[in-house]
Amino acid sequence: MANPATLSVRLVRSLIGCKPNQVATAHALGLFRTGDASTQPDNAATRGKIRVLAHLLEVRETTQGGAQA
Repeated sequence: MANPATLSVRLVRSLIGCKPNQVATAHALGLFRTGDASTQPDNAATRGKIRVLAHLLEVRETTQGGAQA
């Protein structure tokens, strides 16, 4: 069975001046301050959250073991 893919998400731009729904989405991803990073499962819900914040994030796709795909 293949390892499930994960997404490494890092907040590279500030949330100051963002709409409240964007701030709430960032917090749901575990991102509170510039430079914060989290690992999220690669699924439709996570991709939707990333789409809301695409201009503020850096996203890398990784495998379960941590190697970049």
